Amino acid sequence: MLRRNIRLRREYLYRKSLEGKERLLYEKKRKIKEALQEGKPIPTELRNEEADLRRQIDLEDQNTAVPRTHIDDEYAYAAEKDPKILLTTSRDPSAPLQQFVKELSIVFPNAQRMNRGGQVISEIIESCRAHDYTDVVLVHEHRGVPDGLIVCHLPFGPTAYFGLLNVVTRHEIKDRKAIGTMPEAYPHIILDNFSTKLGDRTANILKHLFPVPKPDTKRIVTFSNQSDYISFRHHIYEKHGGPKSLELKEIGPRFELRLYQIKLGTVDQAEAQIEWVIRPYMNTTKKRKFLSN
Repeated sequence: MLRRNIRLRREYLYRKSLEGKERLLYEKKRKIKEALQEGKPIPTELRNEEADLRRQIDLEDQNTAVPRTHIDDEYAYAAEKDPKILLTTSRDPSAPLQQFVKELSIVFPNAQRMNRGGQVISEIIESCRAHDYTDVVLVHEHRGVPDGLIVCHLPFGPTAYFGLLNVVTRHEIKDRKAIGTMPEAYPHIILDNFSTKLGDRTANILKHLFPVPKPDTKRIVTFSNQSDYISFRHHIYEKHGGPKSLELKEIGPRFELRLYQIKLGTVDQAEAQIEWVIRPYMNTTKKRKFLSN
């Protein structure tokens, strides 16, 4: 199993190393296409390669014209099987953190909760790879208050690091009868206001934590971005009359997420390349938003 993982990782890194060459070739073909369409002369630096490039252009279709990236490979087979998630915490978790993770294990379908104990991160990741888990979610705390959430996609990444704010769990809501029980049906996902390239990347990481729901399910999970703070809400709806009479009921938990880093690797790889990270000077750019326009 270890040799197989090493081989798969080597193949993934090799495909990733080819991206620069493929992107350069794609740009050359694009320049030749534009010159032919606009009736302009072929650029001087491409005249020696023109015949070969035009032959490659003739053989392309809509699926092969744009080069694939490692981002495509990460979730290429996500639709073929439902996600399988492992939920765990930092070491020696407090009671509020354990309660929050217990509720998250019901929010995410097909999630299993594991007591961290004395296990190190690398052992957890290797064990999850061996048992075909698709994601690992780590929840951290500070003085009994959940303050961090890490989503690590397996087998090769990416890993997204979020700050957790304003956490309200179900057991903190006094009116238990009003919220009722939490259904375990696969939910519909609403992703609101993720309009930039980074926002699309973040939405892609979050949505693949959930399997494809049935059309008639009444459970809804919402990730709504506002000024780079992602609000999580969990609802069910009921139809009491006609199609326009809907009652929306929040069933908890609720919290806010703030993205601060995405790594092109798993959480145990300190040497993994950083795709995006928030810098100290970015905190002063009040009018600039990274996840939406």
